[in-house]
Amino acid sequence: MGLTTKILLGMIAGIGLGILINILNMSQLLGEGVTNAINLYLTGGLFDIIGRIFIASLKLMVVPLVLVSLISGACALSEGSRIGPLAGKTVLLYMLTTAIAITLALCMALIFQPGVGVSEAAAAATSSFQPKESPPLSEVLVNIFPTNPVAAMAEGNMLQIIVFALLMGYAISRCGEPGKRVAAFFNDLNSVVLRMVGVLMVFAPYGVFALLAKTFAGLGLEGLLQLGKYFLVVLAALIIHALGVYSILLKLLSGLKPLELLKKMRPTMIFAFSTASSAATIPVTLATVEKRLGVDNKVAAFTVPLGATINMDGTAIMQGVATVFIAQFFGIEIGLTGFLTVILTATLASIGTAGVPGVGLIMLGMVLQQVGLPLEGIAIVIGVDRLLDMVRTAVNITGDAVVSSVVAKSEGALDEETYYDANYKSVSINDNSTVGAH
Repeated sequence: MGLTTKILLGMIAGIGLGILINILNMSQLLGEGVTNAINLYLTGGLFDIIGRIFIASLKLMVVPLVLVSLISGACALSEGSRIGPLAGKTVLLYMLTTAIAITLALCMALIFQPGVGVSEAAAAATSSFQPKESPPLSEVLVNIFPTNPVAAMAEGNMLQIIVFALLMGYAISRCGEPGKRVAAFFNDLNSVVLRMVGVLMVFAPYGVFALLAKTFAGLGLEGLLQLGKYFLVVLAALIIHALGVYSILLKLLSGLKPLELLKKMRPTMIFAFSTASSAATIPVTLATVEKRLGVDNKVAAFTVPLGATINMDGTAIMQGVATVFIAQFFGIEIGLTGFLTVILTATLASIGTAGVPGVGLIMLGMVLQQVGLPLEGIAIVIGVDRLLDMVRTAVNITGDAVVSSVVAKSEGALDEETYYDANYKSVSINDNSTVGAH
């Protein structure tokens, strides 16, 4: 049985068990003692421990993988002086897709008006939520550049790591023979890190099962029903953006067939959905983009980690719908200028807040502040945000793959034979493991 099939089965089993536990909690069918024991020792105990260990193990690999892979790629890029054009195209494409995403979200929210008629009870469950103050945009932009690369790696600050890796890769490529020896070391180290990722991926189905069982056990149906219209509008916008907007952009900008990309990214999208973390999915996304889509490592090593850090299309869609929802809920008219401000703020903030923990809520707070909406409105939508966050992550990594393919095609760094190869059942992350095997 392939890894993708195992992950899919783990996901289905986890969702099913989680829903069953949730029903038992609501009905008290087994009695209060048994239900409390299940919640304490199974949901909050075993599943929580397995899920947290799995996510921690994935995040363990993110910094070494990004650092080593990006240094290797930057060495090759620097030899042809392509870092500048590559970085420019990548950042512009990510900003373009984010602007399109939030525009789509605003349009759909204005058409379907999810905030009209929602009762005050919808916010009751999360009324204790205290929104954090958003840092100034200038501060987080300055913080992109590291003062201490070791501290950046210890804290997992991806943008600072990317800047340091690009600088080091450029320097290595300009050091002659010593640089060649160092570059060979990083290329070998990259193979070792990928082997470690392959070892961890063996345990992915069990981690996915535990994560989803815990998530759906605690996801009450009441809050979902009360915010059903908001939930459905966000979900519809995410699906349209992932299947429609990305497909059109890929076809227009590269001439590649979108269906091939969507088919080959499907296992990675499932994995991203289960983890709800673009950063934790970087090893799988990077391997898929290189091995299944044929993107050269010197491009993928830059575009994928950068995309996981600044590509906020899914979050931008949530922000657009949430802004209209909150404005309608409180009966506040923000006007055309307000909507344009939302688009501009969210697009720029997708880069500026990339290294800040809790980026989604902080970005939403920044947007609400810009248009004069109460930050307390975040409490209304946060109840269903976990499930939407899972979908947003799948959308984001799909966008990473699309931008990587477009940039690689423009740079002549895309192997179209691999991209269109239908026989991809055993694409390997290294010699002994597979990613997305059917």
